[in-house]
Formats: sequence, C-alpha cells, structure tokens
Amino acid sequence: MLTRADEDVSYFRKLTYLQQGCMAVYGYIRVSTDRQAEDGESLGTQQRIIEGYAMMNGLKLDKVFIERGVSGSRPVGERPEGARLLSTLDSGDVVITPKLDRLFRSALDSLDVLAKLKERGVSLHMIDLGGDVTGNGISKLVFTILSAVAEAERDRIRERIRDVKTDQRKRQRYLGGIVPFGWRIGERGALVELPEQQRAIQRIIELRQNGLSLRAISALIAAEGVKLSHEGVKNVLAAAGNPMGDSATKIGIDKELGPS
Repeated sequence: MLTRADEDVSYFRKLTYLQQGCMAVYGYIRVSTDRQAEDGESLGTQQRIIEGYAMMNGLKLDKVFIERGVSGSRPVGERPEGARLLSTLDSGDVVITPKLDRLFRSALDSLDVLAKLKERGVSLHMIDLGGDVTGNGISKLVFTILSAVAEAERDRIRERIRDVKTDQRKRQRYLGGIVPFGWRIGERGALVELPEQQRAIQRIIELRQNGLSLRAISALIAAEGVKLSHEGVKNVLAAAGNPMGDSATKIGIDKELGPS
C-alpha cells in the first residue's frame, strides 16, 4: 500500500516526466501598490518563491508573467499579463503563483478560471494552498471553499441590488421596462404623475368597488376616452395606492421582472 510520501514522490516524478515531454511551466506574479512591495509582496520576492517551488518539484520555469500596478479586483482575463497567460496555455501546461490573492480576488472569477483550466488539462499551483489545486486532493477543499464564498458573494450582490431598488422605489425612481400607467418619466429618472391617467385609476377603483368586472371596466373607461385592456385594468388595481411598491412590477416598473 502506497504511503502519502510515496504518492507525493510518484506525483512529482510524473510532473518531471511531463516536463521532459516539452510541457511548459509558467509563473504569475502581481502587485498593485507600492505599499505591497514594502510589506514583502514585491515582484522580486514573489518570483523567488516561484523559482524555489519549481526547483523543489523538478519543474523548469519557462516564463514568468509579471503584472505591474493592476488591481486584483479585475478578472484575470481582463488584465494585460493575465490575458496573455491564459491565451498561451496548452494542455499539460503548469501555472504557478505564490498566493491565491495574487491571481484572484473574486471568488466568482476563481471558480470560472479554475474550471476552464481543469477542462483544458492545465495544472494550477498555488503555493500558499499547498500546491496543485486542480490535480490532487486539495482541489476538492479549495473548490468547496471557493464555491461557498462565491455563493455568499452572489447573495451580497443580490442584496445590494434589492436595497438599491427599494430605495429607488421609495424615491419614486423609474427602474426600467414599461412605464406604469398613470406615470411618466421626469428629470433624473423620477416618476411623475399624469393627472388624466391618475383620475382614470381612481375611476377604475370606484368601478371595481361597485362590483363591475374587469372587461366591463375596460369598456366603460374606453367610452370615457381611456384605452386600457382588461389585463391592464387588473394590473392597475393590483398596484392601486402603491405605484412604487412590489405589486407595481406587474405593470412593468421593474425591468428585471419584465411586464406581465
């Protein structure tokens, strides 16, 4: 039975064999501020860490992609050197980076890039996470953690969008889609009442309270000069008294949900 040490030796021998088969090994390092250099995150320090790791694992480093003055918040594929690295990679290649945060800051970007690298047969080694995160036991742990973080990140995005929309509704801001009946778009996206249509809304409410059907209401207000289908009447009633509330989405106030 193979021990963990035997497995590690076998794994590194396999890497060396692949190296001899013309596999390319690339490093990736990044700094975004001068302060990082002062705190031990300099490009030179990062490169020495990668070189040491490659030598210990029998890998010949072919090239180091150096990202200068680029924020980690930018997706890897949108960084100058990150994009060059991704376009250079072939099946069997190896990428080494000293720390997770040198390559990724967004969990969503991490998962996307890691999945694509794995599909292409490219190994990604993050030294601070113990090595290859796409080809050995640690990958499951890394992907699980990143998935959890990504889900939390998506939740935060949804919460921010919901909070913004709630605030905009309270301030009577137009959120896109069909402009709701009884309103027009004013300055800075504010919804402004249309007097004639507002009177029609009140008329619709009165007729409904008197027991008229939706189609009957539609016919009556049409005779009075306001054209609105029975579905439109239904939506107006749903949003009555609260044109900026959640029910107002039924008449197209929220572009994401779309008009009914």
